[in-house]
Amino acid sequence: MTVIAIDQNVCTGCQECTKICPNLAIEGLPHQPQKIDENKCVMCGQCVQKCKSYVSIAEHGFGAYALVHKERGLPESVVEPLFAAHNVTHIMEVKKALADPGAYTMVQCAPAVRAAIAEDFGAPLGDLAAGRLAAALRKLGFDRVFDTNYAADVTIMEEGSELIDRVKNGGVLPMFTSCCPAWVKYLELNYPELRSHLSSCKSPQQMEGALFKTYGAAVLKTPPEKVFSVSVMPCTAKQYECSRPEMNDSGFRDVDVVLTTRELAWLIKDAGIDFVGLQNEKFDLPMGDYTGAGEIFGVTGGVMEAALRTGYELITGKAIPAVDITAVRGIDGFRTAEIAVGDLTLKVGIVTGLKNVKPVMESLKAGQLDLHFVEVMTCPVGCVTGGGQPKLVVETDFEEAYKQRISATYDHDKELPIRKSHENPSVKKLYADFLKKPLGEKSHKLLHTTYCGDKKAHH
Repeated sequence: MTVIAIDQNVCTGCQECTKICPNLAIEGLPHQPQKIDENKCVMCGQCVQKCKSYVSIAEHGFGAYALVHKERGLPESVVEPLFAAHNVTHIMEVKKALADPGAYTMVQCAPAVRAAIAEDFGAPLGDLAAGRLAAALRKLGFDRVFDTNYAADVTIMEEGSELIDRVKNGGVLPMFTSCCPAWVKYLELNYPELRSHLSSCKSPQQMEGALFKTYGAAVLKTPPEKVFSVSVMPCTAKQYECSRPEMNDSGFRDVDVVLTTRELAWLIKDAGIDFVGLQNEKFDLPMGDYTGAGEIFGVTGGVMEAALRTGYELITGKAIPAVDITAVRGIDGFRTAEIAVGDLTLKVGIVTGLKNVKPVMESLKAGQLDLHFVEVMTCPVGCVTGGGQPKLVVETDFEEAYKQRISATYDHDKELPIRKSHENPSVKKLYADFLKKPLGEKSHKLLHTTYCGDKKAHH
C-alpha cells in the first residue's frame, strides 16, 4: 500500500527528503521532482517532516491549491500550505464511521500525540495535552476514548516476560524491540535472516486493537463486528502496520484506520472544536488506564526503561531501587548500558534514529554484539519526532521541539501515581479475567506475531 507520496507537481527538488531518508528510498536529480522507491521505503515519514516544497493559496492561487487539496481528499476546512511529501490520509473514513449509527467507534492515542498536538493550535512546543486530547476525541463523537499507553503497559508484561524467558532458557539473543513498524520493515528489507532476533510482541497499537475487538467488546457488551477501531499515532508507518496481513488475530482487522497527530488536528478544527479552551477529561476505563512506564514509550530509551522497571521486579521479586533509570536515557545514535538485576548483569543497547542501526546489525551478523536487549526507534529522538507529528517549518524549531517534547514526556511520567507497568490495576484485571498470564495461550494468539513479510504469519 502507498503510505508516503511525493507530489510530482509540487516538488521542486530541494532534496531535503533525500538527506533524511534512512533507507535511501528517495531518488532524483537536484531541482527535479523526487521519487520514492516503494520497494525501499520504510514509511517513517521523515521526508514529510523535512519537505520544503509546497503549494498555498497565497502563493499559487486558489485553483492550483484546490486541485491538490481535492486529490488528497482533505476536509474543506484545511487551508494551510500543502507540501510535496505527504502521507495518504484516511480522515474521510473516520468521519464516515463517526456518522454511522451502526458503528461502535473506539479510539486509542499514542503517548507521543499528547506531547505535540497542542502545537497545531498555537500552544508552545511540548505543551502536554492529555486531558484536552481525551476531551476533543469525545466531542468528535467517539463512543469510547482509550489510550495506547494502556497497551504499552501490556507490551511490557509480554516483552519483559519474553526477554526473561530468552535469557534464562537459551533463546535467541540479543532480542530487539518490535514496536516501531518502520524499524521492523527495515529489518525485513535489509536483514531478513535476523528476524528471529525481533521480539514476537506486536506493537502497543496492534495489541490494543486486538483487545478492542475481543476483551473490550466483551466488557462493553458490543458485537466485535460493529467495533470500528481507530488509532491516533505520531507515526506514518503505523498506517502500513495496521494493514499487515498478520494483524487480524482478533478475527477481524485489529486496527481499522490510523490517523496521524496532524490529521487529528485537522479533524478537530473541521468540527469547530476549540481545543485550547477544552477542560481536561480522563480516558475511559479499562483500556485508558496507564502508568508512567507506558507514557515514556514515546521517547528514545523509554521502552527499554519501562521494560527494566518491570523486568527487575519480575526477576528479583524486590522493588527496584530507583524508578528513574537514567543510564538508558539520552539521544546519542547508539548507546549501551549494563544494569544490575539481582545476580544478572543485563547488557542493553538503544538505537536512536534508523540511520544509526546498520553498524549495529553488521556487528550482530559478525557475532560481535554482546547484548541481551536492544531498543530501536526509527525517528530522530523517538516517537515524539514521528513523521505524523505537527509539521515544523522553521529549521531552528526542530531541536527545541525535540527537547520540549522529551521533557514533557518525562514530566508526565513523574507526576503519575503509578510508574511501573505491572502495577497498573486495569492491566492486572486484564490478566486475571481474560489473558490469564503473560506468554499464555490467549496472549500468544492475540498479542504476539511472527513477522514474515507479506505472507500470513503462523503462530
